[in-house]
Amino acid sequence: MLSFINRNLLILFTCQLIFVTGTVLLVTVGGLVGYQLAAQPSLATLPVAIMVVGTALATVPAAMLMQRRGRRWGFILATLLAAGGAGLAVVSIRAGNFWLFCAATTLMGSSLGFSQHFRYAAAESVSTPQVSYAVSFILLGSIAGALLTPELIALSTAADPQMPYNLAFLLVIGMYGVAVLCLSGLTFTAGPADADAAANLEAAPRPLLQVAAQPLFFTAVLAGVVGQGVMTYIMTATPISMNINDGYSILETSRVIRAHVIAMYLPSLFTPLLIERFGLKRVMCAGLAAFAATLAIGLAGRHMMHYWFAMVLLGVGWNFLFVAGTTMLVSAYRENERFRGQALNDFCIFGTSAAASLLAGSVLHHFDWRILLLTSVPLLVLMALALVNLWWQQRPLQQDRPDPA
Repeated sequence: MLSFINRNLLILFTCQLIFVTGTVLLVTVGGLVGYQLAAQPSLATLPVAIMVVGTALATVPAAMLMQRRGRRWGFILATLLAAGGAGLAVVSIRAGNFWLFCAATTLMGSSLGFSQHFRYAAAESVSTPQVSYAVSFILLGSIAGALLTPELIALSTAADPQMPYNLAFLLVIGMYGVAVLCLSGLTFTAGPADADAAANLEAAPRPLLQVAAQPLFFTAVLAGVVGQGVMTYIMTATPISMNINDGYSILETSRVIRAHVIAMYLPSLFTPLLIERFGLKRVMCAGLAAFAATLAIGLAGRHMMHYWFAMVLLGVGWNFLFVAGTTMLVSAYRENERFRGQALNDFCIFGTSAAASLLAGSVLHHFDWRILLLTSVPLLVLMALALVNLWWQQRPLQQDRPDPA
């Protein structure tokens, strides 16, 4: 079962752990720092939103740079950007400067535009039947990051109650230094992983619009857009709703976020088996069902367990949509189209995620938690319609052979 694991995957696993630690730290405390530093409460989630904007803006340059210079140099640059952003966050918090903190989150967000390619590099390091396993293995590296972050916050708060997050950011900078050392040993080659990919290299790349117009490609991208967009929208608002509106402590809030992040990545232990057994489309439907349950529980109340179960189901739904969408995506383009296809996919995902982050704080401030949850429904309906369309488009093919999706 674990025979697919190789040196590249171990390195990418470690770096995923480190990057998720930094990201979860920023997501957990970003809105709270924003609330403390911003002139208006409605701007509290702006630092986290700008982080996602930075990710969206970096997706295309990241893909183009890695196409020219290779994965390793792109990932090392991402690590340096993240370390610089964490250092700037320390300076901005000490100075009490809201806009400098936004600049710090932009740098850290830009690094994620590169690190999102960890999963693509993993997929390109194994044969086609092992793609879902490789992607899931990399995502599992995030669990340790989710477990580590609340401990960093607790340690940092105890060390300096006046500046409770400084030490946490400094420790994360050290972790990024470890990531650079690990990435220096990455030996990724851009060659095709199997004979089918080699054959695709001989064909001329198609126009990007033609690639994007395929129902398979569109559904794969939409799975990532809906999964990441809805997850970011609700997750960004949760710390503020819990800590500011409902009076839960930062440690209680961080534990809920930790449970959410674990739920995002722990299903990766069995998501590939579910895909193998039931197919990609059914796993995506299960992800939509988990999101629907998230909304139902969130609308039922705002006690700690309502938040906890809603955020856990939100994480599970994200995992099913994200892993299935990535697996479907790599079969929707040719080998010589991969960088453009990946860039378009990530730009759509994180562009939507940026908009969701920007809206979250404003909707929560001007309306309430229930309205925020209800405004997620249209994206879920759109995803359901896309799956019905894909099923209909592929129905004639299923009479002759099984549908791998």
